[in-house]
Parts: sequence; C-alpha cells; structure tokens
Amino acid sequence: MRTFTFHLDFVSPYAYLAFEQLPQALEGVSYAVAHRPVLLGAILKQLGHAGPHGIAPKYDWVLRQTRWLAHAHGIPLRMPAAHPFDPLPLLRLALACSDDGAVSRHVAASVFRHVWQADGDAPRDPNDADRLAALSAALSPRHDPAGPEVKAMLRGNTAAAIDAGVFGVPGFTVGRDVLWGFDALPMLRARLLGDPWFGPDSES
Repeated sequence: MRTFTFHLDFVSPYAYLAFEQLPQALEGVSYAVAHRPVLLGAILKQLGHAGPHGIAPKYDWVLRQTRWLAHAHGIPLRMPAAHPFDPLPLLRLALACSDDGAVSRHVAASVFRHVWQADGDAPRDPNDADRLAALSAALSPRHDPAGPEVKAMLRGNTAAAIDAGVFGVPGFTVGRDVLWGFDALPMLRARLLGDPWFGPDSES
C-alpha cells in the first residue's frame, strides 16, 4: 500500500475539487492518505507570494476555471459569499477533531462541503456564527478549537509542509516528490503506481 499526505486549506476551491475527485482519480490504487490542514496564507507569505487574488485578471480566471472544473467533473459547487475568507476558524475546528494533525476524510469532507456546497439559493458565509456552531455540533470536536494544542497542530502542519517543499494547495507529498494542483491527480496516480518516470530517488 502506498501512502501520501494531502496538504489542504479549506479556502482553496482547487483543494476542494481535488478532495472530491480523489477517490475517482485513484480508483483501483491501494493507498492511505493523511489529510493535513495547513494555513495557505502562511505558506504564501513564507514564499513572498500574495496569491492569485492579488492579480485581478488571474483571480477572475481562477473563479471561472473553478466553476468549469466542477461542471466538467460533476462536482457540486456553490461559491461562498466572500472569497477569499479567513480560513482559521475552519482549520482549527477540523484540527480540534484530531490528536496528531491529520483529519479523517469525514471531517475534511464536512468542512469542505460547509464552504463549497452551502444549501439555499444565496451565497453563504463560511464563518457565519450560526453555521459554524452547527458544523461544530455535527463534528463534536475532542479539543477546544481555540486551544493551544490545536494552534500548535496547525503551526506544525504548516511548518512541515513548508519544510517538505509544499508551495500551494492542494499539495501532495509522496516520498521526496511534491505534486501540486487539481490537475496533478493523474501524476499522483502514476507516482503511487510506481511509474519509473519518477526514478528511484523519489522513493526516500
């Protein structure tokens, strides 16, 4: 069985799309995945990069391509009321359900869908107090989302991602290889299946 880490931030539509598409992309592959929430803003700051929202035409393209990818792959998508938004409350809530910095697929799915599959006709605020309370009740976190243990897990996940060479989300680390983006899913599949293109150095 191959193992890899999925570095994610709930603010990223591409991370959401990759999360939803992952089972189909890796169908037939024996694998184990660790879903690790990270703070994308901290990664970008470390790299001196403002993110796509800092370039208006690029950000317009991101929103358009996001909708197209959701349409093309049959993935439900409803944009939140504001984007980008502060992902910290959601990252900490997810990690409050963890003891080691990795969250279950159920937890990740619940938070992603809270953001990107909101019910109703109007866009919804992911950080609306009532909605957050309902999500927290559904997840029943083991730790206080505002507690020091949870904050330390998020810092640790983000620092480990940076140390591994992750520069954006969705980021996938397999051995020494770092793969990035929704469109890297076929490459991830090939890597997990041992495609010789990657070479022996990538196994470490």
